Amino acid sequence: MSEIKVPAMGESITEGTVSRWLVKEGETVNQGDVLLELETDKVNIEISAEESGVLEKIVRQEGETVEIGETIGTLSAGTGGGSGAPTSQPAAAEQKQAAAPAPESSDSSSKTASPSARKLARERGIELDQVQSKDPIGRVYQDDVKTHNTQAAAPTPPPAKAPAAAPSAPAAGGSTYTKPVERQRMSRRRATIAKRLVEAQQTAAMLTTFNEVDMTAIMDVRKRRKDKFKEKHEINLGFMSFFTKAVVGALKKFPTINAEIDGEDVVLKKYYDIGIAVSAKEGLVVPVVRDADRLGFAEIEKSIADLASKARSNTLALSDLQGGTFTITNGGTFGSLLSTPILNTPQVGILGMHKIQLRPVAIDAERMENRPMMYIALSYDHRIIDGSEAVRFLVTVKELLEDPESLLIEG
Repeated sequence: MSEIKVPAMGESITEGTVSRWLVKEGETVNQGDVLLELETDKVNIEISAEESGVLEKIVRQEGETVEIGETIGTLSAGTGGGSGAPTSQPAAAEQKQAAAPAPESSDSSSKTASPSARKLARERGIELDQVQSKDPIGRVYQDDVKTHNTQAAAPTPPPAKAPAAAPSAPAAGGSTYTKPVERQRMSRRRATIAKRLVEAQQTAAMLTTFNEVDMTAIMDVRKRRKDKFKEKHEINLGFMSFFTKAVVGALKKFPTINAEIDGEDVVLKKYYDIGIAVSAKEGLVVPVVRDADRLGFAEIEKSIADLASKARSNTLALSDLQGGTFTITNGGTFGSLLSTPILNTPQVGILGMHKIQLRPVAIDAERMENRPMMYIALSYDHRIIDGSEAVRFLVTVKELLEDPESLLIEG
């Protein structure tokens, strides 16, 4: 018999949630067959059978949180139909109960907790229901138990039973009416996004500065060259390659915006891995275009198209998401006219693109023209970036975009 364990999935991932089992207890599997899907903060992982045999026991069920190295099932040699196959629902329940540790008073809690938190709570005689969690989805961790005031956890007598509430007034026909609601549990990725966005606002001194770009020159270049560009490179000439090149040019001029804070040090990065925010089914992800300063327009467009496709099909690897130095997000694809993007920590800068809209622009003291204009926004960490530096960075991006030929030099 062999144990099915949660594999290591990268230095920043310590746990995941069992999304779904693809094999039932008692079914035969071959080496390499996918047994289950595991949802993590960043990507979904498929766990495959390391040898052929029978799935004898499922230890951790769908929706349960598991940690790296934890046993989630067992696999035995055989051809199926053996002792591992459940004969009835009660038998399957008994198998699951036998695989789990004997319940103790602290484990009877309805709260979700990490194994280390449960162990520490048992050792200290603390009821998990009394522990205050700092996690946005209410999961209790070891640190929560450590900081718990044991006096507050002392059992209190149950409150007097309140009288039953009066039934709702019957509607016509004698029936009661309850307004419909639907409760959905946050996915692990959505919960992580929520947690990180709150952390970014609480830990960084975040400010946003705005400007606007006249997109006339870029739209003219795209109109004249898009057909030949696609014929040669087999990819559309979009806006993101222009913005990526402009950002790289501006980052070279203002290196502090391509940095991060490490304790009391500022880490200046001499490379340009640009994150491109992509909206996927499970929430926003930010895959990274590596060494964007060394790529041409076609290479950038192909990289972005490939990463966006993988994001929407949920096939991004951890390596696609790690290590970005600066992020670009485009709310304009959804019609946003103006917004303040939130930092993708530990990065200290993020550029927000918005909808292109025809607006009257003063050409000189006597002339006005309707021009395709876009508002752009730079959110930055004021702890290491001065306001004047942020404004000049955004002006540089604007100037490079309004003179696309300069991107071949500056980018």
